[in-house]
Amino acid sequence: MEILWFLLALGLLAAALSPVLRRGRGVIRQVAPGSPDAADPEAYGFVRQEELDVRVPGRDDELLHVLDVVQGTGQWGAASRLLEATPALGESRWQRVQGFAGAASLELASRPGAGARWLREWRVEAPKDPGAAAVQAEFLVQQAWRTSRPGQEEFRILLEEARTVCGEAALLAPGDPVPYIVELSVARGLAYSSAEFDLLWAKVMDRAPAHMGAHLQALRYWSASWHGSREDADRFASSAAARAPRDSLLAALPLFALYEHLPEVNLVRSFYRGEAVTKAVAGAMFAAHTARPDDPVLPHVRHLLVLFLVRMSRWGEAMTQLVHVDGQVGAVPWTYSADPAGEYALHRAAAVAGYEANGGSPATLPR
Repeated sequence: MEILWFLLALGLLAAALSPVLRRGRGVIRQVAPGSPDAADPEAYGFVRQEELDVRVPGRDDELLHVLDVVQGTGQWGAASRLLEATPALGESRWQRVQGFAGAASLELASRPGAGARWLREWRVEAPKDPGAAAVQAEFLVQQAWRTSRPGQEEFRILLEEARTVCGEAALLAPGDPVPYIVELSVARGLAYSSAEFDLLWAKVMDRAPAHMGAHLQALRYWSASWHGSREDADRFASSAAARAPRDSLLAALPLFALYEHLPEVNLVRSFYRGEAVTKAVAGAMFAAHTARPDDPVLPHVRHLLVLFLVRMSRWGEAMTQLVHVDGQVGAVPWTYSADPAGEYALHRAAAVAGYEANGGSPATLPR
């Protein structure tokens, strides 16, 4: 499926960038460096593809520093202290739990049997640490979705274990919504009934009613074909956006709902000019504009906007989003690809090429 998406993306970009990228019979052809059609992302101060960080969606200096310490030394103490100092209510704790779990999952993938030893030791040596339990639960969820598929025995076993660890984490930190947010992914994979999901969702809402991360996880439950439908997902997203506080990113939720169902629509240029996309993008742009600049979930919204704005040929607006997020790419839509950095770099290069083809340059890009 990842390969199919990559090929579809190539086809889309070829169609959208015909004045910019030379193509023959629908296939993008490489542009020679130094030719009039060449566009260099590094000229804009963007990070080289091989240096993009796929562990996190946006800049969190404390998290990045601790990740480097933990992965460099194999000692988990700094991770425990960071999570202990992170407020339970708010988006940062969920983001950091995801960051530690994602780093451990990538580490294990690169060094099977040896990677992520620090996480195993953390759980064994500090069994009452709620942060360790939350990270392990999220790690198991990510492993299930990375290494297996719904319907496979390994998938079920990993998610059953994750559900157990979520329960342990919730007991260790009764006021923390994160264990229940992690379980929302379990609910999607294990096909919780609507009644079971509603009980779980009520626990999340009791603790963090405006939590964007929780809504993103719940949206994926309602988007899964074995639970709901596109209409269910759209209804959930629209309802959340309608009651969102002014500075909340929940107004961007309909764009995420639209993205979850992209495989069900025709991926042609006319789709990206349609009313549904235009309206959802406008809502997400408004949310990004009115949100606090340090909102931990803002990079998630900006990354998704990059994909849509590029496919809508709105080059300048795409470049503005790239200025804010470049460097860290551990977010949807890139993480749905087998090569998140490569997928992001493909869209970034298209944005740069389109921007320059319409008279833009590093000197004219607002910072």
